[in-house]
Amino acid sequence: MQMIDIEQLPGGVAAPPVRVGDTPIDEETIALEMQYHPAETAGEAQLQAARALVVRELLRQRANVLGLLSTQDVSEAQEDAAIAALLEQELEVPEPGEADCQRFFDTHRERFSEPVQLRVRHILLAAAPDDSQGRDDAYQLGEKLLEQLNQIPERFAEFAQHHSACPSKELDGDLGWLVSGQTVPELDRALQHLPEGLHERPLASRYGWHVVSIDERRDGRALPFDQVIDRVRHSLREQATRRALRHYLLALESEIGVEGIVLDDDAGGSLMQ
Repeated sequence: MQMIDIEQLPGGVAAPPVRVGDTPIDEETIALEMQYHPAETAGEAQLQAARALVVRELLRQRANVLGLLSTQDVSEAQEDAAIAALLEQELEVPEPGEADCQRFFDTHRERFSEPVQLRVRHILLAAAPDDSQGRDDAYQLGEKLLEQLNQIPERFAEFAQHHSACPSKELDGDLGWLVSGQTVPELDRALQHLPEGLHERPLASRYGWHVVSIDERRDGRALPFDQVIDRVRHSLREQATRRALRHYLLALESEIGVEGIVLDDDAGGSLMQ
């Protein structure tokens, strides 16, 4: 999805408002929705919020046409029920067969293994993403702490209590056992590839810089097909639902009309979430 940028329009003409059919979605409504769509930047959160509102409005209008939703004021719960009934009625999602599940499992065995587990300690040196000076200062502090920790590793708890902006400082920086997905994505990706021990440089995240020690690593174990077939079937059903939603919403966009936003191939993503 893309919102039309003012700079892309000739003569500096203001971008059109977001509109679904004859219904506008104003900036204040989008701003209120942003709190439900955390992202690395405010612009990305705005896009996600606007997309979610456009998707909901497309479905609401279709539900009205089919008589599933009253045109009078209704509660959010009533809207949710009407949208669920609409999708049940109009969305066709094929059920994956066992052969489909087996092929998907054979191609994506790593997705159905026990996850890698990491015992992690960290020191969060906080700095906002848009504070370049603060991030520079935090990085330099991280390098100084690492230099001292390489000399005296036992000071990690002391440094965590004194410098860390994470509540884990009360536990000497100990985050316990982590698996993928339990930290912010940018830090999570880095942690998965680290060996045991104190990492040689600070790691960046949207919250600042992290001095990290991997105290123990437990590699994942492959699981047999019969133990994970329900998970495989769920993954395939979710993929099929995303595809069906994408086609359905793009068809509604073409039929009803959307201004200010172009729905992309992930049009159904916000609804799946």
